[in-house]
Amino acid sequence: MSLVSPSGPTDLIGPAAGWLDAYPVAVSGGDLFGDAAEPIAAHWHKVAAGLSLLAEGDPSALQDAATRHAADLGLTFRVTGDEEERDWPLNAMPLVVGSAEWAEIERGLIQRATLFERLAADIYGPQRLVREGHLPAAVIAGSPYFARKMPGRAPQGGQGGDGHFIQVYSADLARGPRGHWRVLQDRVRMASGIGYALENRLAMTRTGGTVLADNHVRRIVEFFGQMRAGMVAACGRESPRIALLTAGRFNQTYAEQAHLARYLGFPLVEGRDLSVVEDRLWVGTIAGPKRVDAIWRWINTDALDPLSFDAKSRLGVANLFEAWAGGSVGMVNWPGTEVLETPAFAAFMPRLCRVLLGEEPLLPNIATWWCGQAAESATVAARLDELAVLPAFGQPVEGLSRREPVAASELSGAERTALLEALSRRPMDYCGQEIVKLSTTPAIIAGELAPRPFTVRAFVARDAEGAWRVMPGGFARLSSAKALPTSLMGEGDLSADLWVIEDQPGAGFQPVRAAGEPPISRGGGILASQAADNLFWFGRYNERAQFVTRLLRALLDGSVEVDGGLSASTYDGTGDESGVLQALVDMLVESGAVLAPPPGQPAAATCAAALGETQLPGGVAALLRRRQAVGLSLRERFARDFWRLVSRPMPDFDLHRPASLLGAVRTLTEHFSALSGLVSENMVRSAAWRFLEIGQRMERAQGICRMVRRLGELAEAPGALGVLLDLCDSQIIYRTRYLTGPMPGPVRDLVLLDPDNPRALVFQIAGVVEHLAALPSARDDNLPEPPMRAARALLGEVQAATAGDTDWNWIAGIEARLLDLSDAISSRYFLQFDPDEAEKRTPVL
Repeated sequence: MSLVSPSGPTDLIGPAAGWLDAYPVAVSGGDLFGDAAEPIAAHWHKVAAGLSLLAEGDPSALQDAATRHAADLGLTFRVTGDEEERDWPLNAMPLVVGSAEWAEIERGLIQRATLFERLAADIYGPQRLVREGHLPAAVIAGSPYFARKMPGRAPQGGQGGDGHFIQVYSADLARGPRGHWRVLQDRVRMASGIGYALENRLAMTRTGGTVLADNHVRRIVEFFGQMRAGMVAACGRESPRIALLTAGRFNQTYAEQAHLARYLGFPLVEGRDLSVVEDRLWVGTIAGPKRVDAIWRWINTDALDPLSFDAKSRLGVANLFEAWAGGSVGMVNWPGTEVLETPAFAAFMPRLCRVLLGEEPLLPNIATWWCGQAAESATVAARLDELAVLPAFGQPVEGLSRREPVAASELSGAERTALLEALSRRPMDYCGQEIVKLSTTPAIIAGELAPRPFTVRAFVARDAEGAWRVMPGGFARLSSAKALPTSLMGEGDLSADLWVIEDQPGAGFQPVRAAGEPPISRGGGILASQAADNLFWFGRYNERAQFVTRLLRALLDGSVEVDGGLSASTYDGTGDESGVLQALVDMLVESGAVLAPPPGQPAAATCAAALGETQLPGGVAALLRRRQAVGLSLRERFARDFWRLVSRPMPDFDLHRPASLLGAVRTLTEHFSALSGLVSENMVRSAAWRFLEIGQRMERAQGICRMVRRLGELAEAPGALGVLLDLCDSQIIYRTRYLTGPMPGPVRDLVLLDPDNPRALVFQIAGVVEHLAALPSARDDNLPEPPMRAARALLGEVQAATAGDTDWNWIAGIEARLLDLSDAISSRYFLQFDPDEAEKRTPVL
């Protein structure tokens, strides 16, 4: 069913407005809709009616549309312990909150962000709170997140004024049965979920059409502009370069980080992309090192610098701490601020708010007892069955199986005894918390609206003037009915968009007006060496998989005729007098797609093995898996249509039916053609596109050499040259030029030396030369660099050759020089690894 947005307002009556009529929650039952007073309840009905109209009254159709739009945006996530990413579980029914209620939440969030800024300044400054007895020293010193190199350092502002410890703050909020909002957890280490909040809104905007505008839903895009402007202002340089530092593609929220970096225009970098030289931070690019003015870190403090923090860290940058301490690079948020996130700190927040701000908390956190104090430890032990217990400092402790809160009432007798014994031995390692009963909200579950408990992650950031701004919305997590609230998406969890409804019509959905036009800019921005490397190998893996697929198609579709029509689907190794089929199988073996098949094995069985092979490096399934693994690191550079194609699973096939195998091969052939079209028509001709093209052309050139070397030896064999023309997509042009059947000289000229044939060897090398010439040079004298010299020399040799020159030795020499050219490109443009790592990478050539 296609969902079409109505052209007019969604003030509806009749059956379409009845989604919430039978919603099974009493008015006083602690439900976001059930507790809503007028006019917010009316907005709930209006939202439901508008969405119902779009879905023709079917909640399942609306959910399918939202799921499809989330997939189109490329939204994925990874549950802790998973190797594969999962589709993002976006629920199509938003949470609706009135602007008056949200204003109270905003005030509480700003107060709390201000409190955390003051706390960080005291902990890493005068430490008055500890000296005056307001905060036990063990709460700070006992935390693994306390950065012992930080005390005595104060942030400096971008214009020489006072800077800030915290630039971005978020909090997990819970709404209780009586409608009061409280803080479950504070987050200053990294604002995970902020990108998903943006993507949820984009998906719901596509799903909901004009429903958002009709209900005056406040926009969230301005928040991201204000947050970015705040980071820019903190750098104190005109047009600074800010990079988002990620732990890499195996991080649970890597997909979110990639979307966020692309939306904000920040380079997405890993620690290995960066280096510190003369106390300044640089990112290695294809044009040489480029200065980085600030990083938005999405890794822990102890991973930032192996020389200053954890020596085992491979995520950070050596000497980054010294560069940051010297003021040459900014950091969002400050190192060590995550000490404020620990549950032990939460136990003292009400008192600290009164001490530092002279105010009562507007958004109190849930009641927490730190067991490092005798009275509190006794309280937790006495009330154990009423409370949840969790590690005080976010690290695994004895008696608890995980870091998240554990309801003590759900423990077995032995587990409860073990926990009490551990609590008596090291009480400072534990906290007790009240068990929160969460409000529910309407959600589409199994085609119906049903209540689901929810939490909301709200986000606060500084603008260009350093003032706090709150996102008018957030990331909502819908949990299973019995689950304690945690900070991560888990099994069975859903997400939802949060809509803040303006009471005044027209105040919410206004077009964005920029303060002024930005300077005109062209090009694709900087290209980090690691990204160039990944693009190069993405192109190679894609072309390599296409090469193997072409071999399988030649074997399966009957284009090879042996001994009067014996095709590959029935070939058992006894009738291949010409040796053509054996040559194709040998190419599969040489490519690493299969092991050498035993005598008598039908070629169809060999094809099935090559198609589904995941362990050998050259199997189609293995190559596509490698391509996607490399592509995960490039997610912010690929268009969504492109990534959707790349993420498609292997087509299904029956190992025992050649027709099924051939169908899968043809589907893959169409897949590669579609990707090629997207690259050709949609990618900006930037350095990123050029490295993708260089990788593909280098791999194709090697494949052409391999095919000519194998099949050229069988030039007199029936069908050999015809198969070669088919593999190089050159059959039609050959027939147009020549009235005879395939002959060795003309075929070699067409597939090796014809500069107008896009499948010819010379065409691939000429393309490599063209792309290398367009890349920036690192030399001041403008002399050609080694890759260019090698490519031009290779091109000259191929251009000067004749068909008669292209014997086996000539082709073998070209193959060797292609490998040398690949090494030269790698040495010049890509990050260099240690010898062990390099040795691991070499065999994939």
